[in-house]
Formats: sequence, structure tokens, C-alpha cells
Amino acid sequence: MKIISNKIGVSGPAHPEIEGVPIPIYIPFGIYPLSTGRKSGVLVPTFTSSEDFGLGLEGLGYYKVINDYADLTTKASIYTYGGWNVNANSKYIKRYKYAGNVNISIQRNKTLNRFSTKSQDEFNISSSYMINWSHSRDSKARPGTNFSATVNFGSTRFNREILNNPYQNFNNQLSSSIAYSKSWNGKYNLSLNLNHNQNNKTHLVNLSLPNASFNVITFYPFEKKETAGTPKWYEKIGIGYSGNFQNRISFYDTAFSTYKLLDTLQWGAEHSVPITLSLPSLGPITIAPSISFQQRWYGQKTKRYWDATDSLVKFNTQKGLFMQNNMSMGINASTRIFGTYQFKKGKVKAIRHEIRPTIGLSYTPDLASKSYYNVQVDSTGRMMRFSEFEGNIYGPYGEGNFGGISFGIDNVLEMKVRDTKDSSQADKKIKLIDGFGFTSTYNLMADSFALGNFNLYLRSNLFDKINITAYATMDPYQVNKYGQRVNSLMIKQGKLGRITSGGLAISTNFESKPRDEKNTNSKNLPNDPFLTPDEQLRQLNYIRQNPAEYTDFNIPWRLDLSYSLSFTQILKPDYSGYRTETYSSINFNGDFSLTPKWKLGATGYYNVKEFGLEQFSMFISREMHCWQLSVNITPVGLWRSFNIVISPKSGILRDLKINRNRTFSNL
Repeated sequence: MKIISNKIGVSGPAHPEIEGVPIPIYIPFGIYPLSTGRKSGVLVPTFTSSEDFGLGLEGLGYYKVINDYADLTTKASIYTYGGWNVNANSKYIKRYKYAGNVNISIQRNKTLNRFSTKSQDEFNISSSYMINWSHSRDSKARPGTNFSATVNFGSTRFNREILNNPYQNFNNQLSSSIAYSKSWNGKYNLSLNLNHNQNNKTHLVNLSLPNASFNVITFYPFEKKETAGTPKWYEKIGIGYSGNFQNRISFYDTAFSTYKLLDTLQWGAEHSVPITLSLPSLGPITIAPSISFQQRWYGQKTKRYWDATDSLVKFNTQKGLFMQNNMSMGINASTRIFGTYQFKKGKVKAIRHEIRPTIGLSYTPDLASKSYYNVQVDSTGRMMRFSEFEGNIYGPYGEGNFGGISFGIDNVLEMKVRDTKDSSQADKKIKLIDGFGFTSTYNLMADSFALGNFNLYLRSNLFDKINITAYATMDPYQVNKYGQRVNSLMIKQGKLGRITSGGLAISTNFESKPRDEKNTNSKNLPNDPFLTPDEQLRQLNYIRQNPAEYTDFNIPWRLDLSYSLSFTQILKPDYSGYRTETYSSINFNGDFSLTPKWKLGATGYYNVKEFGLEQFSMFISREMHCWQLSVNITPVGLWRSFNIVISPKSGILRDLKINRNRTFSNL
């Protein structure tokens, strides 16, 4: 081989080999560019064959270096049945100033309809688009001012129609945020936000533009500029301010119209002025009195009424500016109690129980009763009570005077373990429970339903291995057959309460020790310190979607498990009681080495409620020194597929790969 000015290498005939196995292809000569830096050039496509899309070329494109601060990558795919997609991605960065990424995708899918009996229905045709934009500003560019953006906006069907991407196929949520914030010497803070979220399953799109908040950090108006001696009690009086404004629009992208868009427009504002007093601790007890004034602005109010002709509850909505005031005052006290049990023998040396009780007295006058009214809800004459400000961005204040007690108990459980092999080592502390307890209230001024709901919770990272989070809401009162609360405690029936909502999440991961402690796979993962958080998330998603390409052969086996459960009771539309909505799922992901060079892995999602495996993928990888062979199979999912990939192990050369894809629709 000859090297010409360190710019190009020229070789004679060559016979390539992979792992010592000759390939039946001879290269008469080779020309290898050796220039450094970014260069514009053509992106080679891959060939694919699909029962639904036909034959196709994917990823044909061009990479263009615009200047030292920006580039542009364009890719296109085309299929013989008539489908196509186009993608344009541009990255821009100016060091110590800003960085960002813009990605625009348009696709027109034309897939074979196997269930059609008519010629005109032979194909399913749909179009969709997706716009992604991420931007971040360096904190040193303009101290005190920040601007950032994470935009993911497009057709609700876009994710569902992407091939070979189960993570996006089942991603039913899209969200965006554009934020601007400014701080004046840390005393005044202003933030403006444009938010968007959409549900790809229901096709509902929510836009919040803009959301604004202005906060004044607590200041002490009676505090002397020059401190001399012990400060007076009134010098510890602090005053703050918090103001929030929201503007929200909701619509279905399948039935979009300007009239419907304006009809769903809602706006609201909330103001709060908290006044606090810092008092010295009374031994182990901390006391903090406070008073707060609030006001909410509403853009509409709704009156329900019974229509005897149609036997229905109907609505009458009035637009305008409406206000509601609220005030509260109180005093809180908290302390910490410790208890330790010592063990004389065994590995466990001691167990420590920490109790954190809190109690507060508060008073809230009834300033909102005028907005509440009774409405007949069925033909039997049954009445229910509503607020005319229900359904607004900011909900109504509670009805009635509240003068009562708020209380709660938090518990922390720790264990101290001695090292039986080496007595010189320090004892190890293990947290068994990070937090376990409840909170509730009792209204001393109420003539009924004085006891509030109990909020129960549990948090634990058991042995730094099993993450457990549980929560529940318990109503202490009974209900009748119509789902209405009755002023009679559940304890009279021998029960503590009625669980109205709750959830449980458990996750854990296990992996073996690496064969070589000094050799890790982190160097093979793409790493660019100038990527925005959104771009880093995309790279992480790519790794999750293509685990075979990032297999760590240094770890013999690995297993990740997670389980989630949530439920809530929802009042039926006919007000005849409650129905329980339940959601439960299991996620698993793992791999193990068949040999030091072969690895088998799988990932899946099981819907416990439906008793069905909704997504399952598996892969097998073969390490070939600097290269890696991967076979990915998805037998269960929205799209059933398999593909074969031969790619370099280096993350920098990830796009230099050979693909063979095959895709099937889930019949």
C-alpha cells in the first residue's frame, strides 16, 4: 500500500477475510481516503423486502457540511408498492453559546391489505409527519437568562406506522416544551413556557401556550440592614409572591377545525401571597406559623341543570372573567424520634427506627360557598352538589369553613451490618425503608365528613437492588348504592376505610461480574459532550431499540425486571356508582452468553390486565473482533420482523453496516 501525502491510500488486489474465513469476493485495487474532519458525501442505502411494503431501498441520502457550526443529513426510502418517506436532520452548535438539532420526517405508507375482497381496497394508504426540535443555551452565554426547547410534534399515527421500532410503536404519548426564564439577582424570577402533549391512541392534542409564572423570593421587610444584637421576632416575618397564568387549547387531530379549536380555549390564573414567621426551635420541636392569601381567575363558569324533557343533565357555559378568593392560616410543628434495637450476636448489629411526626393547626374561612349549587341528576329526584368553576384549568376552592388539624407520620427504617470477616472495617448501613407513612386532616368546624382522606405511601430501595414505590388514597367514609358518600365511618363496619386509588411499581436488575474488570463496553457507545439532552435521549433510544448492536460480551448475563400496577375508581356517567379502572404490566429485558463470543437476549412487554404478550423481541450476537454480527427477531408485536446486521463495534462507525431486513404485519 502507498500513502500519498497522508490524504489517500492506494493498494493492489486484496482478498477480504472475516475471522479468518475468506469471502468469495476479490478486490482488484483499493483507494482509501485518509483525510480528517467532516466531509460531505452520499449515504449508501440498504435493501429491504416486506410483505406489506414490497421491495425497497432505505436510507438513501446525502450528508452536507454547511459550515463549522452546522450540517444537514437527508435520507429517503422508497418501496415498490408506492410508499415512501423522507427525513431531514440538521445539527447546529456554537461552543459556549448554544446547540441544537432539527429533525423533520414525512412518510406516505402504502401497505398491502390482505383482508380485502375488492380491488379498490387492495392497499391501505396513509400519510403522517413528525417534527423534532431540541435547543439548549450554554449557562455562561447570558447569565440569569435561559432558553431551551424540546419539541416533538406530529401526526398521532406516525409512531404506529414506523417499521422495526417497537419502542415507538407503543409510545402513545408525545410532549413538547419551549421555555424561557429570567432571574433578577435571584430575587425575582420570570418563566414563559409553551407546552404540548398528545395521546396517539385517543388522537387528543393539548396545547398550553403560553404558560407564565412570576415569583418573588421571600423577603423580610422589617429586617434591619445592619444586624446588632438579637433580632426582634417581627424581623423574621417573610413575604413572598407567586403568580401563574395558563392558556390551554384541546382538539382531536382527526376532526380539526378553527371553530372547535377556539371553542375549547380555556385560560386561568392563580395568585398567592404567603407570609411566614421563622421562630427558634423549642428543643427538638420546630414550629412554623404561616398565613396565605390566594386568588384564582377563571375564563368560564358552567351551570348544570336537569332537563325533564330529555331526562338528562345539561350544561350552560358562560365566558368571561370570574374570580374566587381564598385565605388560610396555620401553625405547624414537627420533630424526630429515634429508636434503636441492638443485636448482640449475628451479622446484624442494630436496627434503627426513625419516626417523623408532623401536626398542624389551620383555619380556612368559607369564601367559595356562593359558587356551589344543588342539581337534580336523575328522574328519581336525586340531588348532587357541584361548583360552577368545575372543569376549569384551576379547580374551585373547597366549600365550607375549615378549622382543623393536619397530621402525618413518616417512618424510616435502617439496619447496621457488621463485617464478620474483617473487624477493622466500618459497619455498613442499609436502608430498609426510605419512607413509609400517611397524611390526613380533621375539620373541627365541619358538621359532617370531618375526617379527610388518608394518603398512604411507601418508598424503598431494598438492599440497593429492589426499587419499590407504592401509594394509595383511602376514604374513611361509607358510600351508598349510588356511589354517594354517607356520613358514617367505615370503621363501624370493622374496616379502616375504602381504597379509591392506588399504585405499585417494582423494578430490579441483576447482572454477573464482568470477565475483565478493566474492559467495559462504555467506550463502544456513542458519546458526544456537545449533544443536547434530547439528542442524548434519542441515542439512548437507538441503543434500546437495537440492543444487539451494543451487546457487552464482557458481562456473561444480565436481567432487568419491572412491574407496575395502578387503579382508580371513577364515577359512572349515570351517577349510579363507581367503576374501577385497572392497569397492570410486566417489562423484562435480559441477555446471557452462550459462549464467550455468542450472546442471546430478549425484551418484552406483558399486559397483565389483558393476559397477553403485546411485545416480544429477541436477538443473537456474534463477536468478530472489530466487527459484530447481530440477528434481531420480533415474533410478537405490531410489526413482526427480523433483520441481520453486520457492523463495526465502534459507536463512531455505527452507520457503516450491512443490513438484511424482513418485516411482517401482525395479523
